[in-house]
Amino acid sequence: MRIALVGAGAFGEKHLDGLKNIDGVDIASVISRSAEQAATVAQKYGAPHSGTELAEALAMPDVDAVILCTPTQMHAEQAIACMDAGKHVQVEIPLSDNWADAQAVVAKQKETGLVCMVGHTRRFNPSHQYVHDKIVAGDLALQQLDVQTYFFRRKNINAKGQPRSWTDHLLWHHAAHTIDLFAYQSGKIVAANVLQGPKHPELGIAMDMSIQLKAETGAICTLSLSFNNDGPLGTFFRYICDNGTYIARYDDLVTGKEEPVDLSGVAVSSNGIELQDREFIVAIREGREPNSSLGNVIDCYRVIGELAASLEAQDGWS
Repeated sequence: MRIALVGAGAFGEKHLDGLKNIDGVDIASVISRSAEQAATVAQKYGAPHSGTELAEALAMPDVDAVILCTPTQMHAEQAIACMDAGKHVQVEIPLSDNWADAQAVVAKQKETGLVCMVGHTRRFNPSHQYVHDKIVAGDLALQQLDVQTYFFRRKNINAKGQPRSWTDHLLWHHAAHTIDLFAYQSGKIVAANVLQGPKHPELGIAMDMSIQLKAETGAICTLSLSFNNDGPLGTFFRYICDNGTYIARYDDLVTGKEEPVDLSGVAVSSNGIELQDREFIVAIREGREPNSSLGNVIDCYRVIGELAASLEAQDGWS
């Protein structure tokens, strides 16, 4: 399986670190906005080709699939271009920054029948999979998911602290992780509310947001997001269930009493990104729909689209 990695920034390298642990996978090409960055990363991971344009990788007949780690605003258009070129594609979260573009990607996937997977990593983190397995087995029923997604990001920088060429978004990017995870653990979302705080004068985005969700099972989710939080950073999930409480911190899990949960038997790796990439590769090889396929996650973007429309209506208040 020969993969082209497009977007050689902080998250692109996380995928490359995961891919090198998967048997039978080669990195055929690394594409980045900077030719120097693309060449440096290609050399580091043994890719024979590097460049600055997606079209270069799509023109390579030996490229089987593409992983897109590019700016949010490019995701939908690039995912469609990959499928038009006959390539399977994994597009990093979020699929798009509007509902219309998300629907256009769905239409292209149905037309081509290719694997199109979205990087909803929480479905693959062993911590969340442990809880999911218990829910599926009937050992747990989720009552409430309480989530905090907190960063201190008042300048346009990436996870490595480097300047970004695009602007991140709490709703379309960071909330998407939790909205999809809640549906994955509880079923279809039937009600959603959102409020946002003041917008940053330079970045033009809300720096604080609060979201409430309700699933068809009756379970609820409370999500708080902030780019203003000067404290512990990251996303923290509290699962309040009928038969226990669990707190997930990325790939770690503890009980409500802070007792560590052994996750060693949940998956072949403790790295959620690697597990996500393994699912992408196996789904292509087996010709099946992957977990976090476009079809499995698209309802998340329906909900986000409704929340975005609600925020637009709220901005119109006098």
